[in-house]
Formats: sequence, structure tokens, C-alpha cells
Amino acid sequence: MNILYHLTSPAPPIPGTDAVFQEIAALRRRFGGECLQLYPLRRPSRIFPKILYGLHQRRALRRLEPAVDLHHLYYATLYPFPWLRALRKPLIYSAVTGVGEHVAGGRAAWLKTVHTIVSCNPRDEVALRALRPARYRIIRPGIAVERFSPAPLPLRDELILLVGSAPWIRRQFRTKGIDLLLDAAGSLPLRLVFLWRGLLRKELQRHVARRGLSRRVEIINEATDVNRLLARVHATAVLAETERQVKAYPHSLMESLAAGKPALVSGCIPMADYVVEKQCGEVVPRLTPDDLRAALQRLMDHYGQHQAQALAHGRADFALAPMLAAYGEVYAQAGG
Repeated sequence: MNILYHLTSPAPPIPGTDAVFQEIAALRRRFGGECLQLYPLRRPSRIFPKILYGLHQRRALRRLEPAVDLHHLYYATLYPFPWLRALRKPLIYSAVTGVGEHVAGGRAAWLKTVHTIVSCNPRDEVALRALRPARYRIIRPGIAVERFSPAPLPLRDELILLVGSAPWIRRQFRTKGIDLLLDAAGSLPLRLVFLWRGLLRKELQRHVARRGLSRRVEIINEATDVNRLLARVHATAVLAETERQVKAYPHSLMESLAAGKPALVSGCIPMADYVVEKQCGEVVPRLTPDDLRAALQRLMDHYGQHQAQALAHGRADFALAPMLAAYGEVYAQAGG
């Protein structure tokens, strides 16, 4: 089966550090296929109009389509990109944060061109069910859990927190809770390890220096062995102001749980429901100083319990095989 994967975000400056690219790589290893980059810029930009994505690849798309069995598009939410109207082969659409706002009323008519909508967000079930006759699947993402070795670390004098989902624009220092975490590190027994993506490192250094936290903050801005890194931290945090800013199930949190390390996650991120259900971490209800400090304190107070739950569930719940099997079923239905 010849699958064409549609990419709608630039490749990360440090290869292997973007969750969507990791997931597509896993699918290609299992099912084959090629990629077409439909994002026109080298760096992320929140002001570049989505309606212009893909215009520079019109000829390439026309050339590739005759040999394609199906298309697989990844984007944060459902959006009626103009180039979708030109596709003649079945389209699988993966909404990586959730279905978003383009599914209400008449604006959902374009979804008739989509064979199957895939979401990893169980909160989307009601909205997706309302989109009939559109097909949909809720598929929990998976990772290569065998790459991560459980390495329990006792909590003693301070909490060492790995921070994932690094900002790609400056305003996300606020909206992804980076500044709030730095402020918390100034008054709590907290040490922060930032896993960076090659963007805005100097900006982060300025935020750290302004607070005098250079001895309490470590910045890793290169390809690294995440398993070794997780062995020396207690937990991993992914924070966001809204659910549209990060993947519904962030890879950094799945990796953390696979290594037996609890999660600290914003309540707006759908994976928070899993964290509550399995009691494998703490949820930050709102991105405020008080809510963050309270969640950090709860994480420290109940660390042993959360660690035990992460060790019990993380590896089994986020194995790669079920995700690949589910996508295999979707591909077979679309390509058959």
C-alpha cells in the first residue's frame, strides 16, 4: 500500500524531538509510504494563514497522486485546507489535539471528502459522533516502550522535574507555563530540566538568568538519550493554557510513564483524564501560580503512590503495537 503522509508543520531543528514526526516515522516503518511537506516555512509561525498551506506543493501533489493508494494528513485540529478538494484517493485525517471548531453546522460539509477522522482524544467522542456520516476512530497513541527502563528514584530533598513540549514561539513561555514553573522553582524545593527543541534557547536562558535560577535549571538542547534522562528525574510536566497547544497525549508524558515517572499535566490536555483515572500524577486545573504550586505540592506529598501507579500502568497502556494495529485496520478499510 502506497501512503502519502501530509506534513503540516516544519521539521524540528533537532531531529527526533517532535511527537507527530515520531508517530509518522513509526507508521512508515510498519506500512511504508512517503511524506509531502505542505507547511511552506522553515520555522513555525502563528501568523502565517493556514489557508495558504500547500500552495507551493500543488504540482508535486498532482504528480504523486496517481500512484497513491491513500492520503494521511496530520494537523492539530480539523481544518478545510484548500488542497483537500483536489484529492481523488481516500483521506485519513488525524487531529492530534482534538477536532476543534471547524465541525459545527454547515462548516462540517467539507468533511464528506474525508474517509476516516482519527483522534487520540476520547473527549472528542460526542463531537465525532455528531459528524455522521463521517467515519471516525479514537486511537490512543503508542510509543516504543521497550526503549524505556523503569528506574525508580526516591524523592528526598527536592523534586526534579523534566519539562516537555518546549515553546516554538515566544508567547508560549507564558501559555505553556514555562514562566510559572520558573517562578515556582524560586520558592519550592524544585529543580527543572528543560528538554528543548533547538528554538528560543537564548530566550529561555534570559528567563532563567532574570530569576537567578541558573543553579536550579538545566537546559538540554541537543539530541539525547531520553531513557537515561528520565532515570535522573522524578516526574515530567507538560502544561498549556488551552488544549490546542499540545498533542492530546504528549509523547514526553507517555515516555515518562513508560519509565515509571509520574506526570504533571494541565487539566485542559485530554491526557489529564488518564492521569486522574490511573492516579499516576497530578493535574493542574488552571495555569495560575496557585494552581501550579498546589499541584506540585500534591505531587511531592503523594509521590510514592503516583510512582507506583506509573510503574504499574505506563508500559502496558502506551505500547506501540495497539496503535499500529488500529491504524492498520483504518488503512485496510480506506484502501480496500
